[in-house]
Amino acid sequence: MTISLRPVEEDDLPFLHRLTSDPGSTGEFQWYGFQNPHRMRERWETNGMLSEDGGILIIANDGGAVGLVSWTKQVANRASYYWSMGLIVAPEHRGQGHGTQAQRLIARYLFDHSVVNRIEATTEITNVAEQRALEKAGFTREGVLRGCGFRAGRWHDGVLYSMIRSDLT
Repeated sequence: MTISLRPVEEDDLPFLHRLTSDPGSTGEFQWYGFQNPHRMRERWETNGMLSEDGGILIIANDGGAVGLVSWTKQVANRASYYWSMGLIVAPEHRGQGHGTQAQRLIARYLFDHSVVNRIEATTEITNVAEQRALEKAGFTREGVLRGCGFRAGRWHDGVLYSMIRSDLT
């Protein structure tokens, strides 16, 4: 298995829409309701889904799309920022280690191509598989975020993870 990250191509847009808008593909922890079916195309046409404030890359296994990673810039203070990152792996590829490898790759990519010292990731407290994947990827659990995310008609607690530049091995 050779996991890599690559920029989004036009042919990936239906796959990305499925991962973010189809309740059967998003997974229990990523279903936030139906999305504008043109949103991904508009973003891709505007900037290829890559900007100074964040982006989306395809998680590829031997060239074929298996998921996405995304990141957004978060202002820490007047002098610094950090990245908040996340991912979605297609249901047919879950449980095979793709997420763990992709999290390592995106962390390396972000540290190599920006001056940030910190990358954060959050997940719902009941998403044990994602917590395990983040820990395997080298992220450190920092704590519980009470009532931090609204999904499926109610507020859910989350778990905050981080990696700082010196954590990379």
